[in-house]
Amino acid sequence: MLPGMRRKAMEPAQVAILWEANAESWTRLSRAGYDVYRDALNTPAFLAMLPPVSGLAGLDIGCGEGANTRRLAQLGARMQAIDVAPTFIRHAQAAEAAEPLGITYQVADGMALPFAQDSFDFATAFMSLMDMPDHARALQEAHRVLRPGGFLQFSILHPCFVPPYRKVLREADGTVRAIEVARYFDANQDEVETWWFSTLPAEERQHVAPFRVPRFHRTLSAWVQNICQAGFIIEQLAEPCATAQQAAAEPVIADTRVAPLFLHIRVKKTGGPDLL
Repeated sequence: MLPGMRRKAMEPAQVAILWEANAESWTRLSRAGYDVYRDALNTPAFLAMLPPVSGLAGLDIGCGEGANTRRLAQLGARMQAIDVAPTFIRHAQAAEAAEPLGITYQVADGMALPFAQDSFDFATAFMSLMDMPDHARALQEAHRVLRPGGFLQFSILHPCFVPPYRKVLREADGTVRAIEVARYFDANQDEVETWWFSTLPAEERQHVAPFRVPRFHRTLSAWVQNICQAGFIIEQLAEPCATAQQAAAEPVIADTRVAPLFLHIRVKKTGGPDLL
């Protein structure tokens, strides 16, 4: 490839294939408690920032096996949810059958939502928009299906502190000293990262293939530009930071006390009654 040339973006079908390959082990391991960043910090912080949703019609975009969708339904929202991986949807539907919460799940792409305009009061996307090759299109689709006055709240890896290169630097005793980052301005189109949940024991890794996760990094300014061009206004931002007590209980999340790993954003579709 010649200098300055950009690779062609990964096709949505390729993204779906990768996530379908991850879905079985991801479901099992996350339900076993190995997704500590999610359970100990990211989801609690997201829900703390979420406005009241009781009685509202909501859409969870990129729902995975439905753990966070269930949390929203338990808050009183009338939920529908979509994901590109059929195995995730199968596990989510099984959980709904075992403990009905009124959630409807279906296989669909966040960049081509199968819903009419103005269908929902709010939408969420827990760590999913960053895994879609066309962030702008995903935001436009969310805007389309929201009613005027509705909101979208989403979480992503923090563009500034989790670019394509990130390394946690530790002291001799294991405490986090700094976060080293590079390649912030690389708008990668087709990188696939390979990793396990960081708390997965070594013996388990001998029997479980690592996840292969597509990554589509954009700068913070690119995210803001896409949000505005989709027609949203930004309502609130948050950068979850573990408390000293949380880090003591779950040392793996201590790096978030040095620099944020996640960025939470709530945006609003203008017009209509204010639902916030």
